[in-house]
Amino acid sequence: MTHFMPTTQPFVILGMPRTGTHYLEELLNAHPNVLSNGELLNTYDTNWPDNRLKYSNREILELAYLRYPVRKGKAHATHIGCKINQPQFLERTGFFDQLAQWPRLKAMLVVRRNTLESLRSLVQARQSGEWLKYGSDNGSAPPPQVALTIELCEAYFKAADDFHRQVVDSFAPENLLSIEYENLLHDPAECMEAVQTFLGISVHPCSPRTALQRQEVRPLEQTVLNFDELKGHFSGGQYERFFEKTRDGLSRDRMIHGGPGSFP
Repeated sequence: MTHFMPTTQPFVILGMPRTGTHYLEELLNAHPNVLSNGELLNTYDTNWPDNRLKYSNREILELAYLRYPVRKGKAHATHIGCKINQPQFLERTGFFDQLAQWPRLKAMLVVRRNTLESLRSLVQARQSGEWLKYGSDNGSAPPPQVALTIELCEAYFKAADDFHRQVVDSFAPENLLSIEYENLLHDPAECMEAVQTFLGISVHPCSPRTALQRQEVRPLEQTVLNFDELKGHFSGGQYERFFEKTRDGLSRDRMIHGGPGSFP
């Protein structure tokens, strides 16, 4: 079933892989007036028609915001959205620019303070085939340790910087909200209040409980097999902070100065 209501408020969730975009969407969909339909450009996302990636960019955007799938209990949603991760834009020339020009679109950019955490988690998920962990999986084995090449790290760090800059440059300040993964994880209620205010919807109480669980809780130096090699290579450079050893693997400066909804 599809629904046509051009007066709804469109939004999009953006981020690098493994930055909490799925978790944010789960929390958003708990609001009675919000409907976010998953990864628009992910071939394997069953919320959308299987053949949609054969559509033109314009047709895909119309599917997302004008002829979107409606879930049970969401027929009267006033805010309609989806999520897109950075690598998916690389496969659709011009799609990001057309997305940014969609009328009245509001964007939420989810950022992980330490980009190395994002990359480590992505490689772990690819190796294990486990992309999400639910509350019922408490007895599951921890993700595998990984080795990361210097070239992969350099390319990924630059891609993240470039993508964050592109998003900031493409949306007016009043139409963009940046959310830190760590704040979303540790204080979802406060983050969701900021998100709901940004979207212009009534504040709906957010329960910190969710079936989704963080898969990796060990620090980077225990999960990246060649951590010391990488730390030595990036020492003294712009990405040195990603390798500072702290209690939870976060840069000490970011732990002090990061705030809810702030952009790193």
